[in-house]
Amino acid sequence: MTRGVVKAPSRGALALGAIPFAAMCFTVALWDRVHPLILGLPFNLFWLMLWIVLTPCCMWGAYRIETAAGRRTPRGS
Repeated sequence: MTRGVVKAPSRGALALGAIPFAAMCFTVALWDRVHPLILGLPFNLFWLMLWIVLTPCCMWGAYRIETAAGRRTPRGS
């Protein structure tokens, strides 16, 4: 059984992962209002749905950072 080495994620990848987390968890109280309506949705619901759509974009960016960092490190390390 081959075991891989688990390395710590880079700061850039962690930051990209933290953006949607912070946007959905800590800013809801700031936008907790019904008006304005955007696309017929209360702003708070629109905000959360927007970040549900944007989260994969942030995770893709974090993945790209990590795969680029993996290519720069030598295989033996």
